[in-house]
Amino acid sequence: MAATEAAAGGGRIVVADPMHPAGLELLVAAGYEVVECPPRERLDASLEQAVALIVRTATPVDADRLAAAARLRVIGRAGVGIDHIDTEAAGRRGVVVVNTPDANTVSAAEHTVALLLATVRQLGARDAELKRGEWSRGTLRGLELSGRVLGIVGLGRIGSAVALRLRAFGMRVLANDPYIGAERFAAFGVEPVESLPEMVERSQVLTIHTPLDSGTRGLLSAQVLARLPVGAVVLNAARGGLVDESALLELLERGHVWGAGIDVFEQEGLASAAAEHFRHSVSARLAAHPRVVASPHVGAYTEQAQERMSVQVAEAVLAALASAPTVPARAPSS
Repeated sequence: MAATEAAAGGGRIVVADPMHPAGLELLVAAGYEVVECPPRERLDASLEQAVALIVRTATPVDADRLAAAARLRVIGRAGVGIDHIDTEAAGRRGVVVVNTPDANTVSAAEHTVALLLATVRQLGARDAELKRGEWSRGTLRGLELSGRVLGIVGLGRIGSAVALRLRAFGMRVLANDPYIGAERFAAFGVEPVESLPEMVERSQVLTIHTPLDSGTRGLLSAQVLARLPVGAVVLNAARGGLVDESALLELLERGHVWGAGIDVFEQEGLASAAAEHFRHSVSARLAAHPRVVASPHVGAYTEQAQERMSVQVAEAVLAALASAPTVPARAPSS
């Protein structure tokens, strides 16, 4: 366990997952003892004296973990999604949950575009062939984006940024988001479609950018995905639980879906036990499909986004500890 003692002794902040140094420096400068990345088996013990906990996706915070942290006042999520934090249990204990909803917008949007380009031009397969010493330009042909219809589920920060970028490729953009006003659709040149099934039927490329909660889990169900036109491309750089992976895999194997770009999965290999489970899951079969371009949940993994997340979560945690006005955790579509 790495701990940095600060002279002012403002209390302990446990940073459970790796974080850019810029945010750590702010915490230390404010006079807190910072405990960085304690071993998993000692995390709850580290929390006994902690006033704040900062996590990323790899560290779940459930009611039992909260119960082990009697002095905890703040949970900071370095990132956007808070589906791995029991916010109801935190609320009952008076623990504030803050996140960084703006920090990774550009990186996540750019990664979505990268997944799309890599999928429609089959760059993963072409790269692998060249590395094997093969030169097979003519076996498979890609798709152009210009003139195609893009359907976006969720026109929040990231969805809007994706729309802006893919309109520049000449795509016609539709979106379904019941929480967004008409002025936002107009500002980004996006056609609103009230019915999700109707939008899916019209979408040659479908991408989803919503939070994962009880209302959105399985939003792209087998019934919804079946409405895709033949030859469609599916993208998910939001959360794995939003898409029915078994249904998507079946559509890929039947040739109904042309290809998919996936950064997030229902099962993700975050620890050794999880990695073993992942290898035998539908998620692993989906990632291994020859027409899927897959990445291991790295949409926010740019140097710039990591620094922004680190600084913003540190500032939010310090503000909450100082009882300054804070913005509670917000979902990516807010």
